Parts: sequence; structure tokens; C-alpha cells
Amino acid sequence: MNRNVILTCALTGAGDTAGKSEHVPVTPQQIADSAIDAARAGASVVHIHVRDPQTTQGSRKTEYYAEVARLIGESDVDPVINMTAGMGGDLMIDPKNPTQSLDGTDLVNQATRLEHVEALRPEICTLDCGSLNFGEGSALYVSTPDMMREGAARIRELGVKPELECFDTGNLWFANVMHAEGLLDDPAFYQLCQGIPYGAPADAGLLDAMVGMLPKSAEFTSFAIGRNQLEWVGRSVLAGGHVRVGLEDNLYLSKGVKATNAQLVERAGEIVTSLGATVATPNEAREILGLRVH
Repeated sequence: MNRNVILTCALTGAGDTAGKSEHVPVTPQQIADSAIDAARAGASVVHIHVRDPQTTQGSRKTEYYAEVARLIGESDVDPVINMTAGMGGDLMIDPKNPTQSLDGTDLVNQATRLEHVEALRPEICTLDCGSLNFGEGSALYVSTPDMMREGAARIRELGVKPELECFDTGNLWFANVMHAEGLLDDPAFYQLCQGIPYGAPADAGLLDAMVGMLPKSAEFTSFAIGRNQLEWVGRSVLAGGHVRVGLEDNLYLSKGVKATNAQLVERAGEIVTSLGATVATPNEAREILGLRVH
């Protein structure tokens, strides 16, 4: 296998994980430092969420994203910058009165979800390709067809590459619809997200089936969360895709051993090279995805 594999590091996410590991970055400085360390360890792409430094919870504030981007830009590394645009889709429903939302709801329109992308124009931003029952209880992630079409069109106008987050086969189906409608420039960049309750399970057969649904011109990354993360690096490479690791999806390097983002990147790089592939440099990743090479 002689090809370049894009290695993405998802640095922090928005989950309630900061209290579970001292390595989860919270402040813009910590997130930027972790991105720089991951890039030095070999990450081609850094995927950025930001958090409120006081509460440690996920945030949509543009100034936090701007500070992270500035600090990375002033460093000695130049990873591809990938910013989430998924914040603002959370709906907590009262099961006894479904017309009422509960605390924890952060549900805004597509334009608001893209405010930091409008301001900062990262190279990549995410586009969540469907709604999802998110874990136990009454939490929903909301992304309707109208919202997705609006998001794809605006992201394209901004000159940003959308990373198409597919949490289940129906999400992938709709991403393909947008591709067929001409809303996505080739190569469309799909991310097959597995193991997140209750989306697509972390099942190798299902990965193969989803890969079989992709347009021939597409590039894809696949990842699985938790203890399946590092195993999925190998599975994704063997399926012809790129890879993602990081503390957004998994806190451990091995059983009982908490990881840093750089350590997860190093381990993923070892897996990629052991399979005969090469980890792409940031500029090689830009060429693969049709981005402007720096």
C-alpha cells in the first residue's frame, strides 16, 4: 500500500470530558498548544472545538476560535485547520411534554452555527449531515435537510471545504443527495463516524457497506470512539480511507493509561506506516482535498 493518509487530530470536542482527564485542553491557549504538539507529532489536520474557560463546556464564541487560530498561525507548524460548525444543534426534550425544551438546549439556525466560519474562513469546517438521537435520555442533535442544503451552499460561497459528518447510513444517503445536486465540489470529503450512540455502530461490516455507498470521486475518513479508536485507524486505512484520533473521541492510549493528543497521533502514525502507507504532510493533505497549498 503506497499512498498518503491524512491524519486528523480532534483536539477537545464539546463533551463533558475535561473533568475526566487532565490532558483535555480547555482554554484557547491550551487548545492551541495541544494542536501544535499534535502537528509536531505528525497530524496533517487539527479539528478544533472551543470551550468556555470558566465552565469547561463547549462554546460557539468566535473570539475563542480566533485566538486558537492566531496562536497556531504564529507557531512553527502549519496543519490544516478544521473547525467544527456543529455547535448549536442540541435539543433536550421534556419526554412528558415534547413541545418544551429543557436545560442543555442550544438550538440555533444554520447561519448562527456558521458565524465563526464566516469570520475566520478556516480551510475546512464540518457539516453534520442529519439529525440523531444522541445517547440515552431525551437529547437530540438537529440538522434538517433544509439546514444542510443552506449550510453546504454557504460554506461553498465562503471558499471553505465541508467535512461531511455522517453518523449513520441515512446521513450518508443525504450527503450523496447534496453531491448529486451539485452542492459539493469534488473531491467531496466524507467523515464516517461510528460507535456514537445511537448512530452507526462500530462494526467493520458496516464500515465496508458505507464505503461502498460513497461517490467514486470522494475522499473519506472513518473513526470510532472510545476503545475502538486506534483499531479503527487500521480499519480505515485498509478500507482506503484517511484516519482520525484525538481526545474528542477517546481519552486513553491503552487500558488505564490516559493519553495526550500528541501520543494518540504518534500511535496512529505508527499504525498507518505499519500498513505500508505514509502519513500525509499538511500540504499533501491540502493537495488530496483540493485546498490551496501554503
